[in-house]
Amino acid sequence: MRHPDPAPGPLPSAAGLRFAIVVSRFNIAITDKLRDGARAALAEAGAAAGDVEVVSVPGAFEIPQAARAIAETGRCDSVVCLGCVIRGATAHFEYIASSVAHGIQQASGDTGVPMAFGVLTTDTWEQAEERAVDGRENKGWEAAAAAIEMAVIFRRMRDADRVASRSASRPDVDR
Repeated sequence: MRHPDPAPGPLPSAAGLRFAIVVSRFNIAITDKLRDGARAALAEAGAAAGDVEVVSVPGAFEIPQAARAIAETGRCDSVVCLGCVIRGATAHFEYIASSVAHGIQQASGDTGVPMAFGVLTTDTWEQAEERAVDGRENKGWEAAAAAIEMAVIFRRMRDADRVASRSASRPDVDR
């Protein structure tokens, strides 16, 4: 059963913001579609092609490491993390899915750069395909939409801090 679009309406403007997309090559038939969905959302929101860096990594386990490294460069306002982990017959799925989720959260918290989680964790290939469709229901598109919104929020907070700092450093002429 499909869920309604979680982000109806227009996306916030991504103009002037810089993004990185970290995408796993494992299950590439799915992750390429997630990457394409993320690029579509960023383009729709007005992000310039030159402001979107795509980094391909071997598997989902490597996503947090690459996302952290990119965030530490200061080159991006937000990172979109994309991958696909499909349950198999062993506990490997649980270890990878958990490690990736925690790793992305840790990298984001440690660097102060928002990171959107677009890593599919499905039971079957068919479930993964359902989440990598064209349009706004593509989980890559949804992750990019979250990354845009978080980048805008963080930029507003930084701008508000700058204004407050300037106001605090000005001499009070009414004294």
